Amino acid sequence: MLRKEKLERIVSEKGCGLRMNRSIQVEGSFGEIKQDMGFRRFLSKIKRNVLSESILLAMAHNINKLHNKIKSDRTETHLFSLKKSA
Repeated sequence: MLRKEKLERIVSEKGCGLRMNRSIQVEGSFGEIKQDMGFRRFLSKIKRNVLSESILLAMAHNINKLHNKIKSDRTETHLFSLKKSA
């Protein structure tokens, strides 16, 4: 029963859109971090340090994206329309 409900959610129009959007956003970010930033492996094996290093990488990636948006004057554009808060 639960399996059938999950399958219906996955194959629905909304589910397909969410899966497609996720694959575009997530895989692209990892690709950019690996290729453009030259990141191949963490410097430490301690969990706390790996977390710190991954947060720094994510921050650097986001700052780089913002810099590129500002540089090309695309700060007012969004991939999807923003939801209006009530």
